[in-house]
Amino acid sequence: MAEVTISKEKMNYTIDLLITMVTEEIAEEMGKDRKEVLTDFLCSKTGKALYDEKTKLWCNGPAYIAEMYMEELKKS
Repeated sequence: MAEVTISKEKMNYTIDLLITMVTEEIAEEMGKDRKEVLTDFLCSKTGKALYDEKTKLWCNGPAYIAEMYMEELKKS
């Protein structure tokens, strides 16, 4: 199977959409403000890994990424 090349612009758009879905899910679950969750998420290891194309974390759904972030919070 041939590998599909995705432009940087489309990749960033996809990641931004994922972050929106992830932070909404986390905010609802934790009863926190979405903006606060967004700021914390972007500074987290999970948030940084999402923008690292090598991790391919962006290939996963928002529920998986939210769970990964929640596990990160438990460890800190």
